[in-house]
Amino acid sequence: MDAFGMTVEWTRPDLNPSFVYVWRDGVELESKKHPLYEGRTSVFTEELKRGNISLKLSRVRISDEGRYRCFIPALDKDHVVQLVVGAASSPVVQKTKDSSGVVLHCDSTGWYPEPEVFWLDGEGNLLSAGPTETVRGRDDLYTVSSRVTVEKRHSNSFTCRVQQNSTNQTRETLIHVPGRE
Repeated sequence: MDAFGMTVEWTRPDLNPSFVYVWRDGVELESKKHPLYEGRTSVFTEELKRGNISLKLSRVRISDEGRYRCFIPALDKDHVVQLVVGAASSPVVQKTKDSSGVVLHCDSTGWYPEPEVFWLDGEGNLLSAGPTETVRGRDDLYTVSSRVTVEKRHSNSFTCRVQQNSTNQTRETLIHVPGRE
């Protein structure tokens, strides 16, 4: 149904003021909006005529995670949506040599929530690596680092896989170590 002429309220009940977006009489009421959402929320104006009252949130932050309520007063209808925020980035792998062989270093910056790191050989077998180092930055994003020493019995290809199960995000980087037999 055409919602262009209706009032549409998007709120976050845990905030005060709770409004993140209000559409009334064909315009947005910016004065009602919580300051955290200034310039970051909108609706698809042309889509309102077709009943699409979706909220568009730009420049998403970790603090945006939470419950959002959409309410249409004229219909006395509401719906709650849970927003889960995640961030992921591809790992960077470097190799060095030490007395025990070739050491592979994997670093990945900009994750949320905290991910896990796995090392795989060319056949997809899990390698035994040292403990993962994890640092949480001021921006609440995680940086993870891991290292593994590869031996001659291993294949030439290795993968550093960083994954976060609750957001279903996986990033991996493959490195080839030449001259292994």
